[in-house]
Amino acid sequence: MLLLLYTIFFASLFIVSYNYAGYGILLYLLVAVKRLFNKKQPLVAPIEPTVSLVIAAYNEAGFIEQKILNTLELDYPAEKLEIIFVTDGSSDGTPEIISRYPQVKLLHQPGRHGKTAAINRAMKQVNSEIVVFCDANTLLNKEAIRNIVKHYADENTGGVAGEKKVIGKAGEAASTEGVYWKYESLLKRMDASLYTVVGAAGELFSVRTALYQPVEESVVLDDFVISLRVNMAGYRVAYAPDAYAMEAPSFSITEEHKRKVRICAGGFQAMGILLPLLNIFRYPVVSFLYISHRVLRWTLSPLSLALLLLSNLLIVLNGGAVFYQLFLAAQLAAYAAAFAGYRQAKRERRSKWLFIPFYFVFMNISVYEGFIRFIGGKQSAAWEKARRAA
Repeated sequence: MLLLLYTIFFASLFIVSYNYAGYGILLYLLVAVKRLFNKKQPLVAPIEPTVSLVIAAYNEAGFIEQKILNTLELDYPAEKLEIIFVTDGSSDGTPEIISRYPQVKLLHQPGRHGKTAAINRAMKQVNSEIVVFCDANTLLNKEAIRNIVKHYADENTGGVAGEKKVIGKAGEAASTEGVYWKYESLLKRMDASLYTVVGAAGELFSVRTALYQPVEESVVLDDFVISLRVNMAGYRVAYAPDAYAMEAPSFSITEEHKRKVRICAGGFQAMGILLPLLNIFRYPVVSFLYISHRVLRWTLSPLSLALLLLSNLLIVLNGGAVFYQLFLAAQLAAYAAAFAGYRQAKRERRSKWLFIPFYFVFMNISVYEGFIRFIGGKQSAAWEKARRAA
């Protein structure tokens, strides 16, 4: 019995440590080795392919005009940039606001079938070489399109992922949600340096139009599935940190919870759709990145956190050495800090040193809730969007 407990303890500790720290360190070393043997590629002349910017919007009347004005200010030749807004199901006047701007194309139908269905419908209208997707509640930097398309000078690039920036008041990075995305951006940069980004964020990403495959309308994480299917077709997804989408943080921790649970439910769905990517013999590098960066976070890591605490407790109750007693004390202190962070978040107060452990635990609990929602078939592709702060 004790041998089993020790095995569970160390296996769980390894999985959690690898997923949240070891993978980043290993990735850094692999990228460093690659750079030793690969000479820096010469710069290529800038390219200006035809581009369609597709924006799915649902009831965004309060923000849509700001989004349109931001889009019209993008630094790219107007004759080569087509702007398409899809507003299916919107009932708050969003389509009427967009229709005031003849520079953009409006696609609207009364029925609402979700973002994935809206994107599939818009793609039937796209004839450009490159399609860029971005969310309706984000603002892009002026050079975003140019900084994305320059990566397509490489014929092996089938997609490009932009960066998501969570912005608070006065342009400050927003709390722990912003810290989390900074960490994610660092991992994406290293993933891409080794070979490819694994799963683009829907706030801003792009693919070659010829590689786009219509997505099943029930899919929740359309961005994730679209970009990884580009990998499955034999192309890499580049990373463009100088092309970024800025959005406000979640309005409250309740709204952030809604969003996280939806993403986790969609993650389980996506893993089933992308099952071939788990075959490391078929996609050796992509599968390594995908499993290490994505799959473990949605499967073994949350489970290992629970097993680590339980096995540690049982080892201590069975006379475990001082190391196990100290480790248990450290775990309990971390969870106590997470609970204190939760109490602060409920009161809309945030101390970074308490909110970081809270957000970590919060994300992993959301995985369990997302899994329950997934197996219960309760996550629709059309959902009520989470509110964002002003």
